[in-house]
Amino acid sequence: MRITTIGATAAAVAALASPVASGPAPAAPTAPVASEPAKAASVHGEARISYIESIHDDIRFTIHAEQTPFTRPMPPTAPGGLSTDARGTLEFSHTRGEVTGWAEAKVDCLVTSDRTATLTAVVTKSNVEEPGARLGISVQQSGKGEPGRLGFSWGVVNVDPENVDENGQLVRPRAGSCMAPAPFTTVIKGGFKVVHAEITKSPAQPETAIPRH
Repeated sequence: MRITTIGATAAAVAALASPVASGPAPAAPTAPVASEPAKAASVHGEARISYIESIHDDIRFTIHAEQTPFTRPMPPTAPGGLSTDARGTLEFSHTRGEVTGWAEAKVDCLVTSDRTATLTAVVTKSNVEEPGARLGISVQQSGKGEPGRLGFSWGVVNVDPENVDENGQLVRPRAGSCMAPAPFTTVIKGGFKVVHAEITKSPAQPETAIPRH
């Protein structure tokens, strides 16, 4: 009788120790699901525009720009760069008769909102602009039966009446990063594609309390 009891106890212990014998095997751990990379704000395209001050001229812009947050250090104010830092290229040409003015520039800032984008680019080559000049461009993607639009930081905008040279001629103020007017011209050929992404907060900038009045 004692042998039988010991045998039964041993069998029970063996059953408890063997998960295969006592029930189905536990499910294998699932692999972590890879999260999709955050999209970057961007604007791409080329277009001919109609400008009221030069209605018969051939004016064209080509833009390829992508936001690259915190990649342009600006010590001491923003040693890690800004959330609107960007890279890419801007090209424009303005032909009147047999004469063409043109410029190539490197994008340094981009910010978007829905179908619109504002960017700036620093001139590298041109026959009408000084190398190092910053140009501001705004773009509105076409949609809902409306044509695309574009604005630029020269011509009828960005004028300081008190900023004149020795001959009394107006001197165009320098455009700050991502500064451009509303898109005041109309795209008549081609167009631009805007991808919107929210800007991110600088990791070096702590939260501040809202002042009470």
